[in-house]
Amino acid sequence: MVTTRFAPSPTGHLHVGNLRAALFNFLIARSAGGSFILRLDDTDPERSKPEFVDSIMRDLEWLGLSWDRVERQSGRLDKYLDAADRLRQQELLYECFESPSELALRRKAQLGMGRPPVYDRSALSLAEEERDRLRNLSPGYWRFLLNGEKTNWSDGIQGSVSVDSSSLSDPVLIRADGQFLYTLASVVDDLEMRITDIVRGADHVTNTAVQIQIMQRLGHEPPRFSHHSLLVGPEGEPLAKRLGTLAVRDLRENGVEPMALLSLMAFSGSSLPVRPCVSIDEILEAFSLQAFGTTPTRFDPGDVEPLTERILARLPFSGIAPLLDELGVPGTVAPAFWSTVRENLKRRSDLADWWKCFSEGATPLVADEDREFVTEALGMLDDPPYGDQTWENWTKSVSEKTGRGGRKLFLPLRKALTGKPHGPEMKAVMPLLQRVERRF
Repeated sequence: MVTTRFAPSPTGHLHVGNLRAALFNFLIARSAGGSFILRLDDTDPERSKPEFVDSIMRDLEWLGLSWDRVERQSGRLDKYLDAADRLRQQELLYECFESPSELALRRKAQLGMGRPPVYDRSALSLAEEERDRLRNLSPGYWRFLLNGEKTNWSDGIQGSVSVDSSSLSDPVLIRADGQFLYTLASVVDDLEMRITDIVRGADHVTNTAVQIQIMQRLGHEPPRFSHHSLLVGPEGEPLAKRLGTLAVRDLRENGVEPMALLSLMAFSGSSLPVRPCVSIDEILEAFSLQAFGTTPTRFDPGDVEPLTERILARLPFSGIAPLLDELGVPGTVAPAFWSTVRENLKRRSDLADWWKCFSEGATPLVADEDREFVTEALGMLDDPPYGDQTWENWTKSVSEKTGRGGRKLFLPLRKALTGKPHGPEMKAVMPLLQRVERRF
């Protein structure tokens, strides 16, 4: 069975950068009828916060990315201890004692000599007496011994990938305070949870090479890896520098439609056109991991705006009926109300403004040069209710009496009745008007 996972660290809010990984892994699992795991990388007790866990879950639920189960790495420390012991038994995990400042000086010296700044493995040559002496000064941390060979895999997006581990420093898997770092914890979880497919950002390619080696040394074949391109700003600049983290919760609070954000994420950077999908099933029908390329993907939050408008215009009445009920729109007029205003919304919140306009009457928007004309025209309009032919019959009578026509006739009357210069067809608006404000 296909099993994927999304493994955020609850040290901050969900943002558009890691949303792509969540969406892609979710889509792969759902398209295959498999399982999607939400795995919280909360091994850092100082930075992991319950409020961030709640925020991540709330955002995923808002987006409709439902998970089949939740796992917390903080509850699996015994699994990581066991894996570390197995690596020590193979002499693949070795203790180091250099301080950050010592390592920085070594890197500087290596760069000065034109060498790659790779850890020199000097800790491997320490005598046991020296290790004991250093342990008494401060606890050591643990590095994994890379094999110095090339790690190759067929990537679902990048194609054939090869990383020469001789150019990499042996990664630290366990800190001096005993905290297990991402590299080991993720490997153990991916193996034990039988993850079959992993999609993540291209910045993980080197890390993937390291993790594949660890997996193989633990006696397992690695899952299928795919690395999507990273998001950049509209001008190709690093996303964080121009746009910050772009938290999903901020986009939600700004009235963005969840399907607008998912539609943009599902197709940006691929050979498929971005399309406004009103359901995840619609995305699933078109989504293809093979359609994505390696070029950095430009992300402009402004692109979510028109998608939100187009998705709202496509929503069926059933998808909006609960909100109309909350606004107090009577069931007898709700379908007509939705049909009339759906293509004139930037946000769902605009529905309240339109219903207030129709039910309570709008504040007329009247230019000085139109005041006499509008007064005369409104004097020719009966009180509600109105019918389908009211607008046509009324404007025809007003035109015959005042001599006005075209824009000079229709625009001042629209602004007087709705308080807006633009909006739905007035023929459809008139039957919805329950009150007309005649004072201005």
